[in-house]
Amino acid sequence: MTEPNANWDYYRTFLAVLREGSLSGAARDLGLTQPTVGRHIDALEALSGTPLFLRSQQGLLPTETAQQMKPYAETMAATAASLARAASGQPGSVTGTVRISASEVIGIEVLPPIITELQERHPTLNVELSVSDAVEDLLRQEADIAVRMVPPSQGALVSRRIAAIPLGLHAHRRYLERHGTPTGLDQLSSHRLIGFDRQLAYIRAILKDKPKLADIHFSMRTDSNLAQMAMIRAGGGIGMCQNTLARRDPDLVPVLPDAIELSLETYVVMHENLKTAARCRVTFDALVAGLLDYVSR
Repeated sequence: MTEPNANWDYYRTFLAVLREGSLSGAARDLGLTQPTVGRHIDALEALSGTPLFLRSQQGLLPTETAQQMKPYAETMAATAASLARAASGQPGSVTGTVRISASEVIGIEVLPPIITELQERHPTLNVELSVSDAVEDLLRQEADIAVRMVPPSQGALVSRRIAAIPLGLHAHRRYLERHGTPTGLDQLSSHRLIGFDRQLAYIRAILKDKPKLADIHFSMRTDSNLAQMAMIRAGGGIGMCQNTLARRDPDLVPVLPDAIELSLETYVVMHENLKTAARCRVTFDALVAGLLDYVSR
């Protein structure tokens, strides 16, 4: 870049064009006009001295320069969002916005009642819940607090270990009535097994401890733990899920409960700089208490 000072709005527009693949799509996403989006991109290209996007039948394709700029623009976006959350709070008061990152299953099946109770106690607290099985970077301020299924490895983080949440094979009663219940691991190969499509961080941690699981043939694969859970509930086969969640449904039956023992180490984590912010400290404590209650059941 020949000049260091470009309007942040330009980079926000740049990220939207990267996401949407077109000026019109970015305009709809940002609530701007297409000419405005075009002017923002033109301004960035003037600063960089090189094109950022090339037109193709698939839309606008980012150039090498745009790809190099992308992580820096994403960091700017995360920082801007973090600044907005910090500015929303008041010293000593549980008010403002806190952003929580959690896996799909925890974020959708476990956290809603915890967050509901938290906001009942603190009605001026706003919560953003980012639900993804990808691990968001707290040091880059992508979230204020994270519920992680792998031990935190970064420095400058405050963490609280919750527990090793037990996992087990389960199937709907209807599936077992149709196909029988396996009595040994050697019989699993004759059943429809539901499993993972991509090895995310927590899956790699499981396979490191139980490498033989990598050889299991899944007849239904998905990269979504919620989709796996839905397939189990639909009677689609035998799959892995948290024992506590399975016990909520009387039609889900444990399969070979003594043959495979797996667990997910669970932590609540936040950046140490946020521990003095009332909105973050209270939310951190509420997540810890709520998750401890969840695993105790």
